[in-house]
Amino acid sequence: MRPKVATGAEEGTQRGGASFRAVSVATRSGARLLPEHARAHNRSLVLQSLYRAAGLSRADLAREVGLTRVTISDLVADLIAENLVIELGVRNDARPGKPATLLDINRTGFAIIGIDLSYDSIFRGAVTDLDGTVLHREQLDVQGVSGTAAVDAVSELLDRLVASATSPVLGIGVGSPGVIAANGTVLSAPNFDWREVPLQEILAEHSGLPVQVANDANVAALAERSFGGGDPDMILVRVGRGVGAGVVVAGTVVQGARSAAGEIGHVVVGTDGGAQCACGKEGCLETWLAIPRLQARIDGAASADDRDRILAEAGERLGIALAPVVGALNLGEVVLSGPLDLLDGTLISSTAETLRNRTMAVFHGDLTLRMTTLGRDIVVLGAAVMVLTGQLGVS
Repeated sequence: MRPKVATGAEEGTQRGGASFRAVSVATRSGARLLPEHARAHNRSLVLQSLYRAAGLSRADLAREVGLTRVTISDLVADLIAENLVIELGVRNDARPGKPATLLDINRTGFAIIGIDLSYDSIFRGAVTDLDGTVLHREQLDVQGVSGTAAVDAVSELLDRLVASATSPVLGIGVGSPGVIAANGTVLSAPNFDWREVPLQEILAEHSGLPVQVANDANVAALAERSFGGGDPDMILVRVGRGVGAGVVVAGTVVQGARSAAGEIGHVVVGTDGGAQCACGKEGCLETWLAIPRLQARIDGAASADDRDRILAEAGERLGIALAPVVGALNLGEVVLSGPLDLLDGTLISSTAETLRNRTMAVFHGDLTLRMTTLGRDIVVLGAAVMVLTGQLGVS
């Protein structure tokens, strides 16, 4: 059987009415549970239940999360005081007794700012509500910008977005290319000439707001799993200024021993050499697939046949890089995120053919290979998931 190729809209697509799906968050075992931890956990349970199913009463919540009505009433009172939960009014039903008051998370009472640094020559950002609906967009031209100037550009974009928010900002999520530690330090991002840049700390001090920084492909994988119906065992390949991947196994985004899981852009594909990469090696996947390089080769193509050959070769190199990952993890889905005009069609078909030739059909013949349906907002939506989890415990 062949890997199934499905296509989806890329540029210009918004979330639409996609439903939120839970993404597992790994927890550290053996930690001592203190009373304040238990209360925070219970708050998260209440908020998560309301996020997934609007219109629950206090009694519904008590049954849903397994807490007493007294505990639920106490928690809900605090959450209403913090404006995180609102009352919708009484339930209309024919049951005897006093009608129950329905509750919901305050979906429009707070804003989330998401920033995407993965594009070729622009930084993109958006303001969303708690449901991930995009309320405002900004972008900044960063052609040729790197080093400290790139950090300054992120701060400038952040300032614009904060100024445009009409509700209190719950938090800021940033998806950046490169290897990023758990504390939001960019350990290495060759395309920005960043090494050991504490981007999360810099932006938090600059804005005075909670900030989370993570690898852009991991953030996109969160969005795909949460809003895009992604398989619980999948890899999402983000193609932009560089190439990276977010790996999801059993519903959990894999980080790796040194925060570099999915860093396939600087894996050398093939033994025939290739162009010099920003990391110093020759023939890395990014030299074949990163949008600036791929677009430059296409612009120099002499004919439509040459264009197709270039795209097919890029797709083949991607398939070479992905085949061992698909084989080792027995993934159910490969999702591509990037410019539709370059990735869909010839390139994705070539990737599917290469995967078919390099994996065992008995185990991987039902693999689905498709474009994301979340479009240009995929990293912004992933940033919203990241902030919801970090600030409210909603996952």
